[in-house]
Amino acid sequence: MTKLVNNQAIPAPAAEEDRAGQDHAKAQIARILRVDQAGEFGAQRIYRGQLDMMTDRNGKPRAGLGRTAGLVKHMAEQEDAHLARFNELVAERGVRPTVLGPFWNVAGYALGAVTALMGEKAAMACTAAVEDVIDKHYAAQQATLDRMAKSGVAEPELRAAIDQFRAEEAEHHDTAIDEGAEQATAYPLLSAVIKTASRSAIWLSERF
Repeated sequence: MTKLVNNQAIPAPAAEEDRAGQDHAKAQIARILRVDQAGEFGAQRIYRGQLDMMTDRNGKPRAGLGRTAGLVKHMAEQEDAHLARFNELVAERGVRPTVLGPFWNVAGYALGAVTALMGEKAAMACTAAVEDVIDKHYAAQQATLDRMAKSGVAEPELRAAIDQFRAEEAEHHDTAIDEGAEQATAYPLLSAVIKTASRSAIWLSERF
């Protein structure tokens, strides 16, 4: 409803509140898409860095790294699919990607390459740490989407994507643990540093 003030239609408080709620929901979705696109891009670059260190110029695994390279390749392929889906959603919704993309491009690759050079277990420790943070991140987003749905703003496509990707990221984490991530040299310190960096990347990408 509206009311006339000086012959001008002024939205009633209820209409203004509804519009504010819609704007808030739209901003939340944009924030989710921006950070998730950035996160999947960063993960893609981490695995690319690891694979480049584990394979030769022809893409064949280096001696003794066949199993680990195969696992990393599988995880990388899933990250590629995750990123492709978020790229689609970002484009469909007209969401501005993070301005930090060029930095995550270099930082992600460097993290992957360095941990791979430290050894197979260090590479797995990197995966376990990153995926642990991502699992909690996706869980928080699921809760946010549930609250939005209860208020009348349902996002079934986005929720389905996050549900699937969270399950696959959890598989990556479990695979890394099974492959000896916790046996990496200085594992507690390495894991803590990577987790802190991952949480910082999430915070920055949501906002910038």
